[in-house]
Amino acid sequence: MPTLNREEVRPEMEAILAVDTTRGNRVINHRGFAISPTVKAGWILRVSEDLLDLQQIVTGRTPVVFPLSMQDITPYGNGLYHLNSILQPSTATAAPVVGVALTAEVAVPGSATGASHPGDIEQAVRFAIEVAKAFGRGRCRFFDADEWERIQARYGPMTHLQTPGRA
Repeated sequence: MPTLNREEVRPEMEAILAVDTTRGNRVINHRGFAISPTVKAGWILRVSEDLLDLQQIVTGRTPVVFPLSMQDITPYGNGLYHLNSILQPSTATAAPVVGVALTAEVAVPGSATGASHPGDIEQAVRFAIEVAKAFGRGRCRFFDADEWERIQARYGPMTHLQTPGRA
């Protein structure tokens, strides 16, 4: 994971959509794609209204959000539960990260032959393109900057969750 993050997460990135198959679980019971709450510097923040709007526009359906646990945003290799690796980029950046999970109604191996449906992939890609266009125009926020400042002032940093932690 550290090698992958070094290759995929760049310091100049202002925000990241982490796309991954997330079908091998019983937590997300929806076929298509789902998004995560925003993760930033060790914090799980509220779901971006802008991203929910774009998901709804792209799919023509009610937006779907998948749940996260604190363990999901810690680095792999620490012996803790992780839904999968979808939020691992959040361990390597201060930029906001949102997972875009290709999902199924039942648990199926994400890497299984035939498990990925072209229509689901197409919608997730279209969503990512629409997010990039809106973000580039300053019309898509991954998080509320004012609220972020209040969280930091009140509770301080959570960046220790981006590390392997104590042994």
